[in-house]
Amino acid sequence: MTNEFTPKFDLADKVALVTGASRGIGRACALACAGSGADLIVGVRSASDGADITAEIERIGRRALAVQMDLTDLATVRKAVADAHAAFGRIDVLVNNVGLGPENLAENVTEADFDLTVNVNLKGTFFTTQAVGRLMIKQKSGRIINISSQAGTVTLKGEAIYCMTKAAINHLTRCLAAEWAQHKITVNSVAPTFIWTDGTRPSLADPDFHAHVLGHIPLGRIGDPIDVAGTVVFLASPAASMITGANVLVDGGWSVA
Repeated sequence: MTNEFTPKFDLADKVALVTGASRGIGRACALACAGSGADLIVGVRSASDGADITAEIERIGRRALAVQMDLTDLATVRKAVADAHAAFGRIDVLVNNVGLGPENLAENVTEADFDLTVNVNLKGTFFTTQAVGRLMIKQKSGRIINISSQAGTVTLKGEAIYCMTKAAINHLTRCLAAEWAQHKITVNSVAPTFIWTDGTRPSLADPDFHAHVLGHIPLGRIGDPIDVAGTVVFLASPAASMITGANVLVDGGWSVA
C-alpha cells in the first residue's frame, strides 16, 4: 500500500528510449527500466542488434521496439525518434548512453579520432536530445538522463578528448535543465567509474591495470552495469521529480579520494 509519504520508484506506463541498448550499460538500463514498468524503445547500431534485447524485454512483460540509430548519421537518429513516437505515441524517458573514446596520449591524437569522439559523444547526443526534447516539450513532461563518466570530473591519462567531451556533457546537462524546466522536463547526468562491460573487460583483465583502478576506488570494487542502471531508474522515476541539472557520480568514491 502506498500513500503520499511513500516515494514512487517505478516507471509504470512510461515509454523509455535507451540508446546503445544492445549491450553493457545500455542493455542494463533498458532491462532495468522494463523491470520497473516501462515500455522500451531500444536504439541499436543495426537492426539485427536489437533482437535479443527486445525478446528479453518482452519476456518481462513489456512492449519493446528496436530502432536503428547511428549517432554519426543524424538522419537515422531523426527517423528512429519519429518511428518510435509513431509506434508508442509518446517518449517519457530518454537515456543517452552511446559514447566512445579512442585511447591515445594527447600528443598522438589524430584528427579522425578527435572528430569521431566529438561527433558521437557531443554532436550525436545533442541532436538525439533535441529530437526527443521537441516531443517532450509538446507533452509538457519528460526525463532526460545522459550517461556521462567520471572522466568529466577527474583526469584520465590518454583520454584527453574523451574527458573533454564528458565534461561538456555535464555542462550541456545543466544548460538544458535550466532551459527546459519551464516545460516540466528534467535533465540529469550519471557519471560512472570503470564498469564491467565487454568494452572494459580486456583492459581490466590486466592485473596491473586492475590494481591501478582499484587503488582509486575507496569502495574497493569495479562497478557493475546494474549500479548505473539503478541510478538511471531513480532519476527517471517520480521519486526524483525535484532533481534536475545534477551529475550523479557512480564512481565508488574515486572523485573524492
